[in-house]
Amino acid sequence: MECSVVLPLQGAGAVVGARPRAVVPVQAFWRAADRRRRLESATAPARCSKMYVPGFGEGSPEKKAAINLQHFFNYIAVRIVLSQLESYNREAYYELKEFVGRTSLNDAEIFCKKLIRESPRLKGLAMRILEVRSAYVKSDFEWDNLKKLSFKMVDEANTKLMRDYVLEVSHIEE
Repeated sequence: MECSVVLPLQGAGAVVGARPRAVVPVQAFWRAADRRRRLESATAPARCSKMYVPGFGEGSPEKKAAINLQHFFNYIAVRIVLSQLESYNREAYYELKEFVGRTSLNDAEIFCKKLIRESPRLKGLAMRILEVRSAYVKSDFEWDNLKKLSFKMVDEANTKLMRDYVLEVSHIEE
């Protein structure tokens, strides 16, 4: 437990850094501080400028987005490796293509676990997919462009929906 109570120094000639001498034990201050904190949190609104998003348990919307991006990056890595194999190793290409056809790419971790355990050749391809996925995320994916496109697409979709609604309720012909 962290103590947020500051005890005043006794006397004018108190040494900085010296342990303060208080008549009331520190535990009493902690209990009072806990009581105060509980009351404040029950009555006062949170002083956070972020929106509260319910329903994410231990995570956050950002964590959920990161998990979905991880699945997407796995899909991209599989496509890249398949494209590379198609030009120089047709046998491995067909083996990986067949595995992808019967195994869902919706969950990156499950897909990679199954791929690693399938066969020695696919284990090597799984390692290649993991390398490509990591390299793509770290150096090729355009994170700034993602942010710009996300802002732009949300704004455009909102504007279109509002415009359509206004046209619908105002009975204005286009």
